[in-house]
Amino acid sequence: MQDVRVVLIGGTSHTGKSTVARAVAERLGFDCRSTDKLARHPGRPWRTPEWEPPPHVAEHYATLDIDALIGSVLDHYARLWPRIEELITDRASGDGPGLVLEGSALWPARVAGLTAVPRTRAVWLTADEAVLRARMRSSARYEEGTDRERYLVDKFLARAKRFQSLMAEGVDAHGLARIDTGGRSVAELADAVLTAVRLPVR
Repeated sequence: MQDVRVVLIGGTSHTGKSTVARAVAERLGFDCRSTDKLARHPGRPWRTPEWEPPPHVAEHYATLDIDALIGSVLDHYARLWPRIEELITDRASGDGPGLVLEGSALWPARVAGLTAVPRTRAVWLTADEAVLRARMRSSARYEEGTDRERYLVDKFLARAKRFQSLMAEGVDAHGLARIDTGGRSVAELADAVLTAVRLPVR
């Protein structure tokens, strides 16, 4: 385990990345961070206890088609990548606590290109469409929403599905690890992540 300093956990929205990353970090005694904290792309277009979407977020999802939404988020992640790579490189070569970094911005092709960064391993989480829909609708209190609010949730789900499909293609093309999260507890998923990145399960 001493050879691993950074564990990367990618995946689309609502696959459980944040929860699983925290569990893995606790097991390893690592810090836990999200790529969302580095720079935020228009986030979820519905209210939660932690998030009040500004008007431009609703406009973003209401006016762009799925191809444009995907292009927008991938462009954002491309601009963000140098900061992510710098963070990974610093932690991989440092002497302080290790790092579990999670986020959708961990695009497979870019992670696969980290050949000069040692002590770093990665895995991506996926979820069935029905699981994503149930989680998003629960978070958004879909049944209580207006027609427009439901439309925005459905648009976000459609983007997440397309994003996951493209992401999974990239993961498989580069021979990287991915885990389906359906039907597993957080502890089971943490075990699966540790196994996927070849670290001891405790």
